[in-house]
Amino acid sequence: MLMKIFYFLLALCVFSLLGCEGTKEEIDYTDWSHYGGPEDGSRYSSLQQINKQNVAQLSVAWTYQTGDATERSQIQCQPIVVDGLLFGTTPKLNVFALDAETGKEVWRFDPFQVLGGENSWAGTNRGVSYWEEGEDKRILFGAGNWLMAVNALTGQPILEFGDQGKVDLRKGLDTERQDFLIVANAPGVIFKDKIIIGMRLSEGLDAAPGHIRAYNVKTGEREWIFHTIPHEGEEGYETWDAEHVQKIGGANNWAGMVVDQKREIVFVPTGSATYDFWGGFRKGDNLYANSLVALNANTGERIWHFQAVHHDVWDRDFPANPNLIRIQKDGKWMDAVAQISKQGMTYVFDRETGEPIWPIEELPVSQSTLPGEETAATQPMPTLPEPFMKMRFEQQDILSLKPEWEEDIKIQLENVQFGDTWAPPSADHGIILFPGMDGGGEWGGASFDPGTQTLYVNANQIPWLIEMTPNAEFENVGQSIYSTYCGNCHGLERKGNPPSIPSLLGVEEKYSADSLHQLLKKGRGAMPAFDHISEENRKVLVNYLLNQKQAEGDKKEMESKDAPLAPRYFMNGYKRLRTKEGLYGSNPPWGLLTAIDMNTGKKKWQITLGEIDSLSAQGFAPTGTENYGGPVATAGGLLFIAATKDEKIRAFDKETGDLLWEAKLPASGHATPAVYEKGGKQFLVIACGGGKGTKSGDSYVAFSLPD
Repeated sequence: MLMKIFYFLLALCVFSLLGCEGTKEEIDYTDWSHYGGPEDGSRYSSLQQINKQNVAQLSVAWTYQTGDATERSQIQCQPIVVDGLLFGTTPKLNVFALDAETGKEVWRFDPFQVLGGENSWAGTNRGVSYWEEGEDKRILFGAGNWLMAVNALTGQPILEFGDQGKVDLRKGLDTERQDFLIVANAPGVIFKDKIIIGMRLSEGLDAAPGHIRAYNVKTGEREWIFHTIPHEGEEGYETWDAEHVQKIGGANNWAGMVVDQKREIVFVPTGSATYDFWGGFRKGDNLYANSLVALNANTGERIWHFQAVHHDVWDRDFPANPNLIRIQKDGKWMDAVAQISKQGMTYVFDRETGEPIWPIEELPVSQSTLPGEETAATQPMPTLPEPFMKMRFEQQDILSLKPEWEEDIKIQLENVQFGDTWAPPSADHGIILFPGMDGGGEWGGASFDPGTQTLYVNANQIPWLIEMTPNAEFENVGQSIYSTYCGNCHGLERKGNPPSIPSLLGVEEKYSADSLHQLLKKGRGAMPAFDHISEENRKVLVNYLLNQKQAEGDKKEMESKDAPLAPRYFMNGYKRLRTKEGLYGSNPPWGLLTAIDMNTGKKKWQITLGEIDSLSAQGFAPTGTENYGGPVATAGGLLFIAATKDEKIRAFDKETGDLLWEAKLPASGHATPAVYEKGGKQFLVIACGGGKGTKSGDSYVAFSLPD
């Protein structure tokens, strides 16, 4: 504790010398007990034992192996550290506490000992939340559709929380239905005795509404709810199609939130409404989808909002929790909130009023020609900060490293529209979505240095292909069910997007009807459990996947008022534009790391992030790689980031972007590092779970300086 106080006072002195009045909020930047590190979500540490002069001496201090990695599993968790204990999750969503200095396991809890194995799929998990009151210390976390609470010192369930230590997030949504696919993948934020939480949902028309809820940390009782899809009589209801709004889902927060504890405001970024790519049942702008919403953290009442995409048909979710920042503009200090986006842009607002720090212009955009679709006439574009990646994929951007690769991509683009950031999906031709569906910015989020007012953000710069297919009138019931639940990922032709999304062609050679039925019911790896659809529909889907003849009794009851809506057009699978060899269809760099001066909105530097060894060996400069996970800046002059597919973690000079250190990891670190101090030593910890087309791993690796 004395060391934490020392570092905190030292940080205040350093910021005072820098003239940083941003410390008026008195954030403890040695703290790493929240998602995003300190309570402002800055992913910044004032620790400086590890610095530019000695970072090259970093070595492995300890490794913790969870032992439960599976095929295509991941660890997306950014661990937190409280009172010398490091808390995190495993690929199978066991929660654990380690001695943060030695990596020795203190306790481990398997939630499925409580939940049972029947609902064994719980998706991914990006972290846990910590709350304490006196001697009552709790870890709260999501496991599938369950919010759970355990004792932070022992790992034992808190039985007075909810129903014997758990709360079912499928309930309490102010809807009649409860059979939803829900995954609490991002940790909730703590405000007083509340945990405020969002959820990941299906992206089809079977999705739950993405309402934001606050629960009492002690009892598990719901304390408030904010309807992200407004109910009749609520503000924003007029931006929806009243005939169908009760059956529309999404507009959810899957990316995390941040709380301004002093102002008692929770900032909530939301995603798209469903169906993602054809919005004929949701005519209008669709508030509060694709919005940053400022809510009263005590009551859930809306204070202000900003919508970044009107009537989204491009899957432009806000992908990460916002950063609370303090910047100097026109000679005045101001408290702001900054939100990165998949679009490669950053939106910055006054925290209290929602007024943009720099003008945001509504510009006319291309309009949809899909029957039944009505896209918005304009979309908002910030004048500053500068985008952190290219905003268009044009002719000169086609991959040209080798003539045969260029020819391959040009053939694929023969009936594809590109060059227009806001080109809407079409049934007449494909479109290039750039930035792609995985950004631009991603769920790793940005890091903000309060001493220099610099925002650091990593990005994917890769084109994706969107192709729309008319609904085949549901003559084949199995195909209809497949299109609804599986088509977005595996494509309507069942070819998938290997290696991250496998092909389903030939699945009858690997599975019997019973084993495939169980897989669909329980899920595995990145594939969700489809236990929320009826037993009858699962049987029809199994028959379709196994190429068995449609049964006479299989009928789609489209006329029933209780039947789910079905889109008039389907998107034919999540597809990156690639060559036959699997290379991305644009000229590199494919991964970027950018520093933005938030006092001016101008870029300070931008570098390529990641390397593909096989291309470097052929004489091509480092091309960058897809990257998932975020950066961490420190007062030691460093910017740490893993994230890349090349299984490395790196340290850069935060002022120049120069590479100062890198280390090989046992698997890709698709997560955000943790930086903390214990026993007089500073540590850097990264979860090495792999996945995303790379080998899966089960390790947390800690680095420190030699004694």
